[in-house]
Amino acid sequence: MSDGPTHTVASLVSTLNATVQVPGSKSVAARALVCAAMALGESTVSNLPSGDDTASMLSGLATLGAKFEVHGDTAKFRSSWDVDQLDPLVLDARLAGTTARFLTAVSALRLGEVVITGEEALRKRPMDDLHQALSDIGLDVSPLNGTGMLPVAVKRGKQKIERVIIPATTSSQFTTALMLIAPKLPQGLSIVTEGDVVSQSYLDMTVGVQCSFGVAPVEQGEHVFRYASGDYVGTRYEVEPDASSASYPLAAAAIAGGRVVVSGLGRSSLQGDSQFVDVLVRMGCSVERNGDDVVLSRAKEIPLLGVTVDMRDMSDLVPTLAVVAAFAQTATTITGVGFIRKKESDRISDLAHELRALGVSVDERQDGLTVHPSTTHAGSVDTHHDHRLAMSLALIGLVTPGVVINDPMVVSKSWPEYWQMLGALK
Repeated sequence: MSDGPTHTVASLVSTLNATVQVPGSKSVAARALVCAAMALGESTVSNLPSGDDTASMLSGLATLGAKFEVHGDTAKFRSSWDVDQLDPLVLDARLAGTTARFLTAVSALRLGEVVITGEEALRKRPMDDLHQALSDIGLDVSPLNGTGMLPVAVKRGKQKIERVIIPATTSSQFTTALMLIAPKLPQGLSIVTEGDVVSQSYLDMTVGVQCSFGVAPVEQGEHVFRYASGDYVGTRYEVEPDASSASYPLAAAAIAGGRVVVSGLGRSSLQGDSQFVDVLVRMGCSVERNGDDVVLSRAKEIPLLGVTVDMRDMSDLVPTLAVVAAFAQTATTITGVGFIRKKESDRISDLAHELRALGVSVDERQDGLTVHPSTTHAGSVDTHHDHRLAMSLALIGLVTPGVVINDPMVVSKSWPEYWQMLGALK
């Protein structure tokens, strides 16, 4: 039983038939905001999501001296930030790993020292591969509380190498951070990833956003991104709808049967998570595209069937798929995602524990999960400070009365209006 706020999910009382507007992609938004802050000339970035991660990124860029104004869901940047300022700064990334990683690299372009810190949970998350790579390049990196952790102090140093190697097995955010600053280094940079790349789709997303701001790798392969020295150019950029957020209403239609329309999702060309629709089709759902809208449906007489799927390129959606899998008539095995144990929560072990609390039969694997056909029941689940666990586990409550989510406002990280959306489904 939780001592804090809870949310009891309201079960559906009729066949699902809903249209949902999801927020802009926070992953795309983070990249676009960094590019806009470094670009020559004016930029506007519109359809920004309202979550904590976006607020953290905007706050961090303001701390660094980026000049912009926010009106509604649009940020207008007036010019590139001044990297030659000498005054020391402290940048608080709060709980946002993306902000901490991207802006650690960006801050290392600055002449004056920047201390990057965050809340306790963020200070426990791994940063070592990024810090080591920045140091290898010649940038000044000084850990303040143990190697590879926050807080860390960074500032500009003399570039020593034009080619850096970074492990690709922990987080694509480390590689993306280097990609974002590569064209701003005097000699450019060649980034070589080592090992099996996790979340390759996020690296492709980075390239896509950079191209919109006038920067493209001069060489791009499976394990290399090489950039010449150059400038980002201001532009008008609209953030596409968030495919990760869209997974929840789509999963609702898969679980409960019925029909959900996600407005604008057909424009989500940069996100690997847009492949989630294809997985649901394999399980027995139907999909159609009306212009930019995606319509997913499942007739109740058509059973859900389990799948075996490597989720490394859409790893944020492992909790969503695991919940859908509980209602399938055969088992589902999710592989390739051992690295998600170091996300906001241990998204394998913690997820398995909470699924079991609601009656789901699940086997934990080193690199994923196997979920068996289950009969779910009422219960209370913890969110482990993880918005994706909260949003996915709540879906069980749509068809199982009595599901209670502890610490429900953790969803503010990516979709503060999530509970209103879920309650409006009908």
